Amino acid sequence: MKEGVNAVIVEAGPRLSFTTAWSANAVSICHACGLTEVTRLERPRRYLLYSKGVLQDYQINEFAAMVHDRMTECVYTQKLTSFETSVVPEEVRYVPVMERGRKALEEINQEMGLAFDEQDLQYYTSLFREDIKRNPTTVELFDIAQSNSEHSRHWFFTGKIIIDGQPMNRTLMQIVKSTLQANPNNSVIGFKDNSSAIKGLPVKQLRPVQPGSTCPLNASNRDLDILFTAETHNFPCAVAPHPGAETGAGGRIRDTHATGRGSFVVASTAGYCVGNLNVEGSYAPWEDHSFTYPSNLASPLQILIDASNGASDYGNKFGEPLIQGYTRTFGMRLPSGERREWLKPIMFSGGIGQIDHTHLTKGEPDVGMLVVKIGGPAYRIGMGGGAASSMVRGQNDADLDFNAVQRGDAEMAQKLYRVVRSCIEMGENNPIISIHDQGAGGNCNVV
Repeated sequence: MKEGVNAVIVEAGPRLSFTTAWSANAVSICHACGLTEVTRLERPRRYLLYSKGVLQDYQINEFAAMVHDRMTECVYTQKLTSFETSVVPEEVRYVPVMERGRKALEEINQEMGLAFDEQDLQYYTSLFREDIKRNPTTVELFDIAQSNSEHSRHWFFTGKIIIDGQPMNRTLMQIVKSTLQANPNNSVIGFKDNSSAIKGLPVKQLRPVQPGSTCPLNASNRDLDILFTAETHNFPCAVAPHPGAETGAGGRIRDTHATGRGSFVVASTAGYCVGNLNVEGSYAPWEDHSFTYPSNLASPLQILIDASNGASDYGNKFGEPLIQGYTRTFGMRLPSGERREWLKPIMFSGGIGQIDHTHLTKGEPDVGMLVVKIGGPAYRIGMGGGAASSMVRGQNDADLDFNAVQRGDAEMAQKLYRVVRSCIEMGENNPIISIHDQGAGGNCNVV
């Protein structure tokens, strides 16, 4: 090394409190090779920084922030000798609604970004003060906020609409469903599950003789219906395009296989609508360079590049081919002076799947049934997303906006799908009575 050059090592890797899906794969390989003592194996990254002057702490911290995801990873300040962590979970607090009434709810609403509006504050104050007659905990309020957010409940779609003082005779949801009532034709699932489905055909399908284990495959005659589902992940793609699109694709994949009593994933499509690209060095006469863009959102060009990478990356790692898609860019000043642009992008993810005709309808819950939850760690992200993405932009703290972006973990999703697939391949003996995927609504919403 030249004289006068300083070197600093920055190491970052997965949070110690969660075992990653990568580790689970690596450990199973070790066990298959006879290395049965190995229980966890993680993959950190080390960066060697050379500098002429001595790097200040704030510069090292700035660099570290750029090369790790603070939600799922951490910087290792010293050499790891074990995966033990001294992190103590935040204490559950009681919010003094009984003593201070609505004021206490208003304060916690602001602090935790719960997106409670006027109606919510009024309702929850009277719920705890008059009906339940006790103080709520921070955990309860957090879960209530996600489950009851516009993102998860779609209040506007089922609410009564009054326009210019005139009550409308149908809700938005009734208008949407009217197409199915007018032409039921070949639909077998519509507006009542994670996906829709149309009548399929009898097919010869290869199925494992003993689902869930390494075994021969047998041709089996099954009646399979064709399944379609779609969703958008617009706001998360605006804040963090790559993970936003990853989880747009991932959430929709979960919808595909959480239909009925479980179903098969086949292939997907993706679409993006963004604002003016302003590509350096290329002239687009309709683009107005005086337009400003929100600092907390990625630029349209960045969204297009990173989001399409995110969706494809997730599909590749999960094993679902992305077979088609579309792109639109638009931004202009209208003659009236009004600016129209896709500032908050549209990230569309659609999927096609197959469902066994005998698994079309979810069963009813019964006393004594097991409620089983499978999958990876539940970070605050996504779980804080119901409330965060239900807010008007700019009302929320940028850090809380960051909570609305989940993280893609395609390896974990593939493991989860294998469990579901093994159950549905048992045909009539499928142990799943009802299945639902957990997204931004959190535990409450699913159960």
